[in-house]
Amino acid sequence: MARVLSSAAQTEERFTVERYFALVGEGVLQPDDRVELLEGVIVAMSPQNPSHASSTNRAFRALVRAVGTRAVVRGQSPLVIGRHSVPEPDVAIVPGREIDYDQAHPTTAILVVEVADSSLLQDRLTKAAIYAAAEIPEFWIINLRDQCVEIHRDPDARARRYRTVRTARRSERIKLAALPAVSVAVRDLLPARHSP
Repeated sequence: MARVLSSAAQTEERFTVERYFALVGEGVLQPDDRVELLEGVIVAMSPQNPSHASSTNRAFRALVRAVGTRAVVRGQSPLVIGRHSVPEPDVAIVPGREIDYDQAHPTTAILVVEVADSSLLQDRLTKAAIYAAAEIPEFWIINLRDQCVEIHRDPDARARRYRTVRTARRSERIKLAALPAVSVAVRDLLPARHSP
């Protein structure tokens, strides 16, 4: 479960992206602190259990293979969204080339992927709203609890939600909405099944 590091939720003040990054320069946050800025609140990310880490690595590798040079696949890196959010999705596919992000973090994505076990509710509610409001065309939740991928598409920025949500199971392939020639097998995103 994510832990809030700020009392910003109890007051009207929220951290901006600029102030959040300034906290590193001031030494309040360390560059390797596992935190992200969500809706103006600094949130601690939970430590990864083995299945979360495995699934994150699997998704990253599968998407790198599938996307090739059509876009940039980033792992657990900042994505600056608006004035008050800097999530660090487990995997993001962003437009352009690596060189485009040498001086600045991306501000949009083609696809954002979050691996979820203990963070499932936060990903479904908070992060889905942030990504939909930013008009990111596609958001996947690799749901480790139910061993599936929840595919969110067709963002409604005003309502801060995705109009279409469906579930893909282990035997399926998913085509990327923004890159229809690209697809990945759901089984390549999930940890291996273990025999009892």
